[in-house]
Amino acid sequence: MAMNTGLTFDHDALAQHLLTSVREALAAAPAFDPPPSIDLAVAAFPRSGAPVWANVLFSRAWPQGRVAQISPQAGAVRNVLFMADPLDAAGRSVAWVRGSDWTQLPLRALAGHGERFIAPYPASVLKLMVALGVACLVDSGRAAWAAPWVHAGTVQRIEQLMDDMLTHSSNEATDALVALLHARGLIRREDDVERYNELHALFEIEGLHTLRLANTKANGGWRNGDGAGVGQIQMTAWDTVRLLWRTSPGLPAAPWCLPAAAPWLAPASAQRLAGWLAGQRLHEVLSSESLVGLPGWQRGIPARLPALAKRLAAPASADAVFAHKTGNTESYTACAGRAQGDGGRDYLIAIFTTLGLRHAACAGCATDWCVPRIGAALDAWLKARLE
Repeated sequence: MAMNTGLTFDHDALAQHLLTSVREALAAAPAFDPPPSIDLAVAAFPRSGAPVWANVLFSRAWPQGRVAQISPQAGAVRNVLFMADPLDAAGRSVAWVRGSDWTQLPLRALAGHGERFIAPYPASVLKLMVALGVACLVDSGRAAWAAPWVHAGTVQRIEQLMDDMLTHSSNEATDALVALLHARGLIRREDDVERYNELHALFEIEGLHTLRLANTKANGGWRNGDGAGVGQIQMTAWDTVRLLWRTSPGLPAAPWCLPAAAPWLAPASAQRLAGWLAGQRLHEVLSSESLVGLPGWQRGIPARLPALAKRLAAPASADAVFAHKTGNTESYTACAGRAQGDGGRDYLIAIFTTLGLRHAACAGCATDWCVPRIGAALDAWLKARLE
């Protein structure tokens, strides 16, 4: 099918569409208290022509949204000061509770310059960073996919732990793989302080300053109670899209990199990672095919479910593969991945929000239907321009 060249398709048009799609989705949703924070980024890849990207952000300070300024080389966001998601003295996430006074929060700068935006905790999308770390261990000869790994008295192959972490979002598998990152020297602690983090060094070299897998523990601890979790583990939508760009097979060279920049992953590891993400069992955020049949169901990205994925009803027609990772807690809902349509559309998307389980539209939902509505609106817009 030929691309529809009569439609405007550039960075500004994409940004304006993202603003419109989020505004319309929120207008059709219940009133949220407090107003949600949403960080949404997309990079699309026409079959001919240069990639097109955009990042928009919404918060109580920006209820109509704000367009992130990104350089022509797809570098870091230039007009937003990202703040780490704060915890109170009791270790509770406090920015998103009703009546929270942001002027009294113990905010810490994460990265960037400009007006402040508290970057929501990425929830289980953080497992993309853990997966990248494990793949780096394999590519450098410090681990092997088929090798056994013993953690908490259980022996499993590293490749099985990766599958459990990425397709089922197993926290126990994540514990084991975080412990592996420490045991094989990718992260090092001394005197209970993190002294070295190979992932952070990789991110810093390429300007992905908001990606942080910080303060995890040698025993695999990565949650709030371990001193990690909210405020220590951070991701933003644009840097997550750039992480996916650097790890997804078959995409154009990343424009922020020097021509001689080495790939982050060996081709075999990149293919494995893409395969695990394509096997995602949880289609309940930007794609919602596993929720067909629930009251008020709204379609998101029209993605085919992988074999063995949970189905509530016979799925409606779908024409895309969405290789992604979701994340959900009471306060947060997130999703990031690559969508590839049967007709040729190909794009990366990441969204981080404060629309967690407490805002679920119904029992069995992960969030409000406004989030898959955003996915559906974007996919339809890109389909009209890329196929």
